[in-house]
Amino acid sequence: MTVEIADDVVAKLEQLSIRRGSYKLEPLSRIHKLIATRLTEAARDIPTFPLLIDINVDELLLQRTQFNQTNSARVSVNDLMVKAAAIALKEVPAVNSSFTPHGFVRHNQADIAIAVATKFGLMTPIVFAVEDKSCLQIAAATRDLSDRARAGQLKPDEYTGGTFTISNLGMFGIKSFGSIINPPHAAILSVGAARPTPIAVAGEVRVATITTVTLTCDHRVVDGAMGANWLNAFQRILEQPKQLFA
Repeated sequence: MTVEIADDVVAKLEQLSIRRGSYKLEPLSRIHKLIATRLTEAARDIPTFPLLIDINVDELLLQRTQFNQTNSARVSVNDLMVKAAAIALKEVPAVNSSFTPHGFVRHNQADIAIAVATKFGLMTPIVFAVEDKSCLQIAAATRDLSDRARAGQLKPDEYTGGTFTISNLGMFGIKSFGSIINPPHAAILSVGAARPTPIAVAGEVRVATITTVTLTCDHRVVDGAMGANWLNAFQRILEQPKQLFA
């Protein structure tokens, strides 16, 4: 939707070197304004650093295929990453925290937000208490939340809060990327595309399916060693994925 542009707005846009008559103006929705405010505050106020690691997902993909062949419902790779992230947050619980002026908030549950692109803007609906859910329960919850996010039917308490975020752009062919932290979380995981990659195994070169993930950390809460420990746990869980299908 476009709107007729008031003269004072045209003048302000010209001050930004946007030439009169060279554009259409689309108004900001309430959600777009909220997202812009939150991301600006997060980028400005939170000291962050990224950590990257490569993960061999061959065994994960194999076990997922076998699991889906024997179940009426299906799980996605992203569903399994949500489960793996929750297990890693329980192993390295300091990452499952929030910084506040009053102290560090150590969360009891792994409430994981999943980034969903919608016509209203980027939404982050939350799967609560992921550590207590099976992969099929996670798959059902993420499908429901994603569908209702795209339809604009989420309730505020379904996309505000949480303890950790996962953003996956692998389906778009993005190799790796870093995300802006979603407050009040202390970290956000960015998942890139799975791609055939030559690796050395026992002195021989073979091709494996590798995914690069980036953990963006709030340095006030998560230091380098802590973030690395979490990523190592996440990597091990995905490369030895049997527990994800329990």
